[in-house]
Amino acid sequence: MTDRLSLKAAISAALLASLAGCSATTETTEIVPGWQPDTTYNVTILHTNDNHGRFWHNRHGEYGMAARKTLIDKLRAEAEADGAAVLLLSGGDINTGVPESDLQDAEPDFKGMTMIGYDAMALGNHEFDNSLDVLEKQMNWADFPMLSANIYDKATGERKYQAYEIFEKNGLRIAVMGLTTEDTAKIGNPEFIGELEFRDPKEEAKKLIAELEKTENPDIIIAATHMGHYEDGQRGINAPGDVALARYLNEGSLDMIVGGHSQEPVCMEGPNVASKTFKPRDECKPDNQNGTYIVQAHEWGKYVGKADFEFRNGELNLVSYDLIPVNLKKKIKVNGEKKRVFIQNEIPKDKGIYDFLKPYQEKGQDQLNVKIAETNDKLEGDRNVVRFQQTNLGRMIAAAHKERAKADFSVMNSGGVRDSIEAGDVTYKDVLTVQPFANMLTYTDMSGSEVLGYLNVVATKPVDSGAYAQFYGISMVVDGDSVSDVKVGGEALDPNKTYRFTVPSYNAAGGDGYPKITDHPGNVNTGFVDAEVLKDFLEKNTPIDVNKYAPNGEMVYK
Repeated sequence: MTDRLSLKAAISAALLASLAGCSATTETTEIVPGWQPDTTYNVTILHTNDNHGRFWHNRHGEYGMAARKTLIDKLRAEAEADGAAVLLLSGGDINTGVPESDLQDAEPDFKGMTMIGYDAMALGNHEFDNSLDVLEKQMNWADFPMLSANIYDKATGERKYQAYEIFEKNGLRIAVMGLTTEDTAKIGNPEFIGELEFRDPKEEAKKLIAELEKTENPDIIIAATHMGHYEDGQRGINAPGDVALARYLNEGSLDMIVGGHSQEPVCMEGPNVASKTFKPRDECKPDNQNGTYIVQAHEWGKYVGKADFEFRNGELNLVSYDLIPVNLKKKIKVNGEKKRVFIQNEIPKDKGIYDFLKPYQEKGQDQLNVKIAETNDKLEGDRNVVRFQQTNLGRMIAAAHKERAKADFSVMNSGGVRDSIEAGDVTYKDVLTVQPFANMLTYTDMSGSEVLGYLNVVATKPVDSGAYAQFYGISMVVDGDSVSDVKVGGEALDPNKTYRFTVPSYNAAGGDGYPKITDHPGNVNTGFVDAEVLKDFLEKNTPIDVNKYAPNGEMVYK
């Protein structure tokens, strides 16, 4: 039997003996819990993750915090009526994704979460897209703890943020710890996180669980994480995620992981086999690794996850789990025409939070919705495309950078392309949705031999990661960990010639694992914000023929 399960059994036995009139040691008395033996306690965990600025419903009336509050209020009331202890948790990444939120430092999102009644959240990597003073401001807007046990202050060697919170519910002590992907050191903005150290969350979790068992005596331990769920632990280039975490710990020492980061519904078809066909209203079975339940509710508040447990004599068992869609729609044909209809009955919007959030949504709408250009087809920036192949949008952004910097070629990380632009009118809002990070345009003058070394690192970044690079003005053959047949402007790369290329400031500073080139004598930060560069390029070149930027065999991968 595992250490923690043995401890639970010992506590239960000691309590039973005590109640039967037997004497108990002083040590046992100190850890006698508040629950009664042979009594069943209900526990309900509600959860969301990866909000990414979606405080408002989309143009089709899907999700949004007003409907989410109505649903959560209902679920919480039903659970509490059954005597359940209820917690509402978030797997993090509240920031970055929608202009109305980004322009206001996610103020409506954090204040909306406060109104909904979140109990705690994990700090996600996108909580570090802004300077740390913005994060401090957000923590003041939230009346719930924002947790991470594995982020340390380099100067002091101490944890930078609150590691855990203890909740006492119906005689149960529930510990919630926070963990943040160590990839934040790579994918976070280096300009803002230089003073922070992101330690191995697996080791920190093991250490913290031991601390909690010694000092807090929790009955249930939950990790709110932003690490990603990777089927059977197959994480590729990504840092270890929730599966690796659960497997690393002593069996059963962690009861549940409420996750985020990989932005998927974690629904399993069998052991270590995730469902690839999950649809709203389908049955969802959480992952279970090494005695730990793992859940994740896709993204953007599209779902609210609901896990119902029974706690009895120190043991926690899952009774039911559901991913409840929040006003999601599907397309149907009516008289030969496509129409969007709600998948289930529409959830009414809570009036209080709707009225509170509406001014935030309206703020800046006039500026955001002004038409700046038009296109003759879709500019492809979908995550599941742009991180796997060259696309017209990735290349067009690179072309805009190349033109502004008067460069020879351009490099654009696909993780900086956050959405597509549909055919037709293009607004400033569309631009900010595609490029929300406010990175600066940089260029660097390098010799051809230096460029080759740089490309051997950058052009060989694997697919299915934000590091995968989009290129414009250059062609090459990529074979394993090296490149060959490099041509700039159609001419073979000359090792002795000087070339100018652009890359976002995030990558120039070492983001995504790119070589740090900010200290290179040829590196220049232009001060131009990427979204503004793209906006100007669109305005100058409208109407946009998307075919002009379509890949045409420039990049050959072997």
